[in-house]
Amino acid sequence: MAKLPVAPRTNEPKDLTFEQLKQRIHGKLVDKLDMSKIGELEGEILRREIRLVVEHLCDSEDTLLNRAERDRLINEVLDETFGLGPLELLLKDASVSDILINGPKNVYVERRGRMEKTNVTFRDNDHLMQIIDRIISKVGRRVDESCPMVDARMADGSRFNAIIPPLALDGAAVSIRRFGKNPLKLEDLLNYKAFTPEMVMLLEGAIKARLNIIVSGGTGSGKTTLLNTLSSFIPNTDRIVTIEDAAELQLQQEHVVRLETRPPNVDGKGAVTATDLVRNALRMRPERIIIGECRGPESLDMLQAMNTGHEGSLTTLHANTPRDAIARLETMIMMAGFELPLKAMRTQIASAVDLIVQASRLQGGPRKVTYITEVVGMEQDTVVMQDIYRFEKTGVDENGRAHGRFIATGIRPTFMNRLESAGVRLPASAFRERVMLED
Repeated sequence: MAKLPVAPRTNEPKDLTFEQLKQRIHGKLVDKLDMSKIGELEGEILRREIRLVVEHLCDSEDTLLNRAERDRLINEVLDETFGLGPLELLLKDASVSDILINGPKNVYVERRGRMEKTNVTFRDNDHLMQIIDRIISKVGRRVDESCPMVDARMADGSRFNAIIPPLALDGAAVSIRRFGKNPLKLEDLLNYKAFTPEMVMLLEGAIKARLNIIVSGGTGSGKTTLLNTLSSFIPNTDRIVTIEDAAELQLQQEHVVRLETRPPNVDGKGAVTATDLVRNALRMRPERIIIGECRGPESLDMLQAMNTGHEGSLTTLHANTPRDAIARLETMIMMAGFELPLKAMRTQIASAVDLIVQASRLQGGPRKVTYITEVVGMEQDTVVMQDIYRFEKTGVDENGRAHGRFIATGIRPTFMNRLESAGVRLPASAFRERVMLED
């Protein structure tokens, strides 16, 4: 990079705020940079060179900053230039699981299940919009007045959602759901008492025996984390096709084809929906199809795939109980535009779905698998279900955190013969009626 001259000290007022000083130095940096030379450098070399320029610019300002304030100023100018500005500090904090921005001056985070307000702010709504554009432009998405909502994935795999004025009245609203560079593994969930070893044995056997499983739960209940964990039991030899709106699944197998939906372009054309991808996936010779979340007409195609030779498929959906999950599926099938009789619809669901795993987020933040429920079949017009395991909440501790106990109902699943045919043998004691774990 060409040597940049250091500007002489000025006689401008010394009572600039920290934010004003940062903005001024950033403006001077942009004016000084030789963009043709920057393209020749990359990574840490570029950041190191720019740091030297920023340090010179800081020295040129007649301000009374101590060493810590000066270092903070330099780092924030670099984040503004190369990164995501004020968000960089939060994204580097591994304890932050969610970042929620309500306009430029109100930024909240969730740490260990608790929501708290931060001191992080943006200069104004234009500054926040610059950061939003920087994030979504990397994945080919757009947001403007004609398309004021956007879903995207960030470089670290986090789920990003933004809604901007005129729909958001107090400035752009942003939600970042983080999954981290090191996703939670089975051992982590066992240590957190999200479920018990007996429940894990059953779920592992169900995956290996190619049962069709739905993971249901509310927002933030850990559905995607649980789906990632369950997918780790899929044999490495199976060909898997994943379908998502914003890619979040982190499968460890080798033979994986990842598909992602696409929103319409500026002219309202070119959209590729989950339904389109499910239908295309059926032509790709998948052995298992995993849909990140069923939320519309693709549910019917998913059920038909489960019924026509693609056993062992997985998906998630929003529901508060296993029974609600069946009702949600019925609603989403209706969204496909087919006027199926209720009994035919429920028969389709009962024959396709084998197991519903209910994830819940309890008071105070703990996430638990609250039900493992088998779909047995049909009795007249009703889908028959039976709970194999469930979690009972027993109270709340002095910190406002819910606790309870995992219970085996004493019911032996009707699909045990399928597990045994696949070479999976579970001890009879795994289903004996008892309290398995107190939390």
